[in-house]
Amino acid sequence: MLTIKGPQGRINRAVWGPLNKTIVTAGEDAVIRIWNSETGKLLKESDKETGHKKTITSLTKSADSSHFLTGSLDKSAKLWDIRSVTLIKTYVTERPVNAVAMSPLLDHVVLGGGQDASAVTTTDHCAGKFEARFFGKVLQEEIGGVKGHFGPINALAFNPDGSVPGNLKGEAGTSEP
Repeated sequence: MLTIKGPQGRINRAVWGPLNKTIVTAGEDAVIRIWNSETGKLLKESDKETGHKKTITSLTKSADSSHFLTGSLDKSAKLWDIRSVTLIKTYVTERPVNAVAMSPLLDHVVLGGGQDASAVTTTDHCAGKFEARFFGKVLQEEIGGVKGHFGPINALAFNPDGSVPGNLKGEAGTSEP
């Protein structure tokens, strides 16, 4: 068993690096770290100048394990090279980012979040901005969104093979007698 502790605060997320030889962590201190998965030795950390400025709330890696995406309370998501922890792209929103996901088929990322429900007034139904927002991974432009949430989005995922379930494609369900 291996115990890894962040230098400051709690580690919120962790994923395996390439070939499970490393572990990528992120957390309250807004620093991404790469650890040796056998020894627990710290190998690399994100640059504080280009990195997140507030707590990292979400972390997911690409299907080919070449890069990963982080979301933060600083109202941004960042795409990183998994071996060098070099910043590749930044996606900026006007709300805290609690959840991130990458399409396994297309160059799309989706961000979700919104301010804490307790901080939203009951007079403005759009105040929390609870929606999932899609961005082009390469050009960083917003390409769409899904509204309808009544609270912050805290988890997002694509189907691992990229397919859409039958009921989301508009296909009628069948019932057996």
